[in-house]
Amino acid sequence: MNDNTPLKHLFPGWFAIVMGWSGLALAWHRASPVMGEMAHGLALVAAAVAALVFVALGAGMLLRWQRHAEAIREDLGHPVRHTFFAAIPISGLLLATLAVGLFGPSAPGAEALWWISSLAQFGITLWVLSKWIAGPAGGPNHKPSWGAVTPVLFIPIVGNVLAPLAGVPLGHSAWASAQFGLGLLFWPVVLVLNFVRIAQAGMPPDRMLPTYFIFVAPAAVVGAAAMQFGASPVVVWMLWGMALFQALWAGTQARRIAALPFGIPHWGMSFPLAALAVLSLRLADTADGRWLQVPAVALLALASLVILGLSFATVRGLRAGTLLVPEGPPVIPIQPQPGAA
Repeated sequence: MNDNTPLKHLFPGWFAIVMGWSGLALAWHRASPVMGEMAHGLALVAAAVAALVFVALGAGMLLRWQRHAEAIREDLGHPVRHTFFAAIPISGLLLATLAVGLFGPSAPGAEALWWISSLAQFGITLWVLSKWIAGPAGGPNHKPSWGAVTPVLFIPIVGNVLAPLAGVPLGHSAWASAQFGLGLLFWPVVLVLNFVRIAQAGMPPDRMLPTYFIFVAPAAVVGAAAMQFGASPVVVWMLWGMALFQALWAGTQARRIAALPFGIPHWGMSFPLAALAVLSLRLADTADGRWLQVPAVALLALASLVILGLSFATVRGLRAGTLLVPEGPPVIPIQPQPGAA
C-alpha cells in the first residue's frame, strides 16, 4: 500500500480539533449570561461543528482500521502517539457535556455518551500508564525513554478531570468524583515528569512547541470541575492563577510558534485556551470576580480567533496535501540504554 495514502496518516491526534471546537462551544455557552442570545447561538454553531468533525473523524478512523490496520498498530506502540487515543473518549465527554449544558440533563443520548466515554477514558488511562511500567518492549530490564515524555501525556489525565462537568448534572457524582480523583493524582506527576524530561533530554523539536499550551488545561478544567462540587472559592482562584500563569508562560513562545509550518500539534493550543476562557467566565459570574468580566471576554475572543485560524490553516493544509503525510523525525533519537545488550 502506498505510504503516502492520506487515510493511513489519520492518527487519533486529529480529535484535538473536536476538543478545540467543543471547548469553544462551552466557552460561548458560559458567556451567555453576559452576552445574551448571540453567545448561545454561537455556542450551538460551535457545538455543531464539533459534532460533525467527531462523526467525520470517527468514520475516517474506522476506514483506517479496515484498510491500514498496521498503521493503527504502529500508533498503539509508538512512545508518543499512543497517548492521542485518549483524545477520542475526551471528545465524547466534551460532547456529552455540551449536550447537558445546552439542552439539559435529559438531552437524548447524553447519558449513554457520557458513560461510554467515561469508561473508555478510564480504560485508556490505565493502558497508557501501564506502558510506563512495561514499556513497548517490556521485560525486567526495561527503562522508559525520556523521549516518550511530552506535554501530550496530559491528554489522558485531562480526560478524567472532565468527568464531573456532565457527570454531576447527570446524577453520577460518585463515579465522576472517583475519576476526577484519578486525574488529580497523576496531573502533578506528569507535570514533574515534563520538567525533568527537559532537564534530562532537552526540549522536543520545535514542531511540538504548540503542545506546551496543554500545561494550561489541567488547572483550568480542574477549576471548572471543582466548582461543580462546590469547592472553596479560594481553591478555584488558585487553580485559575495556575492556569493563567501557564498560559502566559507558553505564550512567551508565540513568535516561534507562529513561524512554524502548520501541523496538527498546533491544535494543542485550542482546548487549553478555551478551557481557561470557560473558567474565567465562570469566575467572572461570582461576587468576587466581577472585575474579571472584561478580561474573560478578551480570553474568549482570543480562543475564538486562535481556533478559527487553526481551522482555516487545517483546510489549507488538507488542500495542499501537507497534513496527512508521514511523520517527521522522532521527538528525540532513541538512545541505547547503558549496559544494554
